[in-house]
Amino acid sequence: MNLRPLPETFAETRDALHQIAFFALGPVRYQAVGRMGLQAAPGGFGTPRFDGRIARVEGDTLVLEEPDRIASQTITTVRAAAGFFGIDYRVDWFDGEFHDPLDPVDPDAPLPVDDPAARALGQWFGFGTEVLERLRSRGNDDDDVSEVQLWPEHFDPATEMGDADLGQRASYGASPGDGAHHEPYLFVAAWSEVHRSDPYWNDDAFNGASLGFSELLASSDPVETGVEFLFEGYRILHST
Repeated sequence: MNLRPLPETFAETRDALHQIAFFALGPVRYQAVGRMGLQAAPGGFGTPRFDGRIARVEGDTLVLEEPDRIASQTITTVRAAAGFFGIDYRVDWFDGEFHDPLDPVDPDAPLPVDDPAARALGQWFGFGTEVLERLRSRGNDDDDVSEVQLWPEHFDPATEMGDADLGQRASYGASPGDGAHHEPYLFVAAWSEVHRSDPYWNDDAFNGASLGFSELLASSDPVETGVEFLFEGYRILHST
């Protein structure tokens, strides 16, 4: 899978779609089956199939696939997105507590979603998912490897690998960017303290390491470069 340069509207589109992921897509699956995890989808992201349905974003469009029909609607507001998927907009929709809940915007304010930027976001999520699935296949049999899911609160596909009791467990993921990173990046977030004397642990925003979109874009094989970067973190943690 090749990466392409990001549109200038990528960051604002990403932030707008994060609102839909957290306040519409996550809740609609959670209310139905008690799970909120999302996944990459063609041109964007959405839920796995639940109760015969798939709710997703494709470009600047909401899509609801049901057994007997497929409905679509151009993205306007967060409240309208929730309603399209058949739920009421609620800020507090989860029974537990989020470590990093998303701050809501005005649910009736127009969302600045640019179709090419939204599809670039979907491309990143698809790329990240492929990298993470390849990484999972390299782990040990006793690693307790979690499935790859796109978490609506963090808005990134991620998996966890390694033994926490031995200080080897980490979260491995593909963030679309955030306040500390202006572009998407792959990351290894260790559950135990890392040794900062090792230059691999290069990210000061969290306890771990990151590899940015620009470096991946410049690679002749971005997927393999990404897998090797993440697996290097795995090797380091398993050597301590």
